[in-house]
Amino acid sequence: MDPQQWLLQYDEKLKAVAERAEQTDKALRAVGGMATSPDGEVLVRVSASGATTDLELRPSVRDMDPERLSRLILETTRQAQRDAGAQVVEAMRGLVGESEALDVVKHALPEGYSGDGKDDAENPDLKPDTRSDDDYFENPPEVIQ
Repeated sequence: MDPQQWLLQYDEKLKAVAERAEQTDKALRAVGGMATSPDGEVLVRVSASGATTDLELRPSVRDMDPERLSRLILETTRQAQRDAGAQVVEAMRGLVGESEALDVVKHALPEGYSGDGKDDAENPDLKPDTRSDDDYFENPPEVIQ
């Protein structure tokens, strides 16, 4: 192959990689995960790194048991982080494709990413208790485990 032609091809490859890297950078800057609790009482937004950027609590959480509320906030945050992780994986897939580099990114996400097959069923402890007051007091939840 002609050295000049080889240099031109190599230059084109570098330009293509630089363009994909720029697109990935823009995509990563736009990443933000969001999740809402099953009962709609808690909404959490996180950055690409998983840091919480917004937390909204509905007024009805005032009546919620503090322990249940904290579990609800943490679980909703975890779901938002997995949502952000999925966006990071998709952005990186555009740059590196299905490769060992993408596997490294996937394994570096502290909460994983939605779509990795590890999403568990809704936690029954986090669902609102819709029983009547009479039923609730006749069969209260176990508080001490």
